[in-house]
Amino acid sequence: MDKKNFKYLFGPVPSRRLGRSLGVSPIPPKTCNFSCIYCQLGRTTNFTNKREEFYPVEEIVAELTQALEQNIDIDYITIVGDGEPTLYKKLGTLISEIKKLSTKPVAIITNGALLYQKEVRTDLLEADVVMPTLDAFEANMFRAINRPHKELELNKIIQGMKTFREEYRNQIWMEVMLVKDLNDSSKTLKEIKKLIDFLEVDKTFINIPIRPPAEKWVKMPTQDRLLTAMKILGAESIFHYDEISIESVDSKADPETKILDITQRHPLREEQVFSLFPDFSEEQVLQILQKMENKGILELRIYNKKRFWEVPKEKK
Repeated sequence: MDKKNFKYLFGPVPSRRLGRSLGVSPIPPKTCNFSCIYCQLGRTTNFTNKREEFYPVEEIVAELTQALEQNIDIDYITIVGDGEPTLYKKLGTLISEIKKLSTKPVAIITNGALLYQKEVRTDLLEADVVMPTLDAFEANMFRAINRPHKELELNKIIQGMKTFREEYRNQIWMEVMLVKDLNDSSKTLKEIKKLIDFLEVDKTFINIPIRPPAEKWVKMPTQDRLLTAMKILGAESIFHYDEISIESVDSKADPETKILDITQRHPLREEQVFSLFPDFSEEQVLQILQKMENKGILELRIYNKKRFWEVPKEKK
């Protein structure tokens, strides 16, 4: 390949929901209308509720064409972004172009906040799976956990999700991110369940902050709480540490570029960095990581007794 690395693509990454997923990011890093306390990207720096064509759709499609020519083994093409992908104004065009290039299903991971806008709902109609988020049932909890843009109101968002359900014929999979002592009580879970039933989603998934979160005080719920949540919500879990294998879409990139392509999007557990280089010993990989740390382009962070490597927040 002529290009050293991809700007808009990453992976394939393993996903319990989506199998082997090739990620597409159509927005600049940390561009979002939420600044969630649990976000693995850190606090939102480009805090906006305005849709823009951040990058030419032709450039994204060209990269995807180049990647798919490698006949990589994937189950989904997932538009996820380094923030909120529905802020990309050409999202509908991007989905249509992806559909022309590949028969693989297209998934959108979104906070769902802009579904009250008709143009956003229209943009998503060609997607095979839309995966929004619902972490709260009332306004104060919503503001405490998701820290939304001032233009956003929970009731308006929920109504937007309901309207989308009425218009959209494919799969909607709701994700609920649980944070200890904030939204993991039985009372809260029962109220969230009422909303999920109202929204008539096809599946519900529970997630927890397994990677270092934006706020250091954020904690995972206890195992008992998680089991209770699964029962109350009728949900499947996607929280786990057993996703180890990870790959780079650019097989010819140098080791530092491969690591940065992913760590710029989210922290990597040390075991996952090892899996990125199957032909290297762990000692060789650790030497690369140490070199990158010495340069100040990577840092080690311990979270939940596990070692994660991430790009320093001020460099993202």
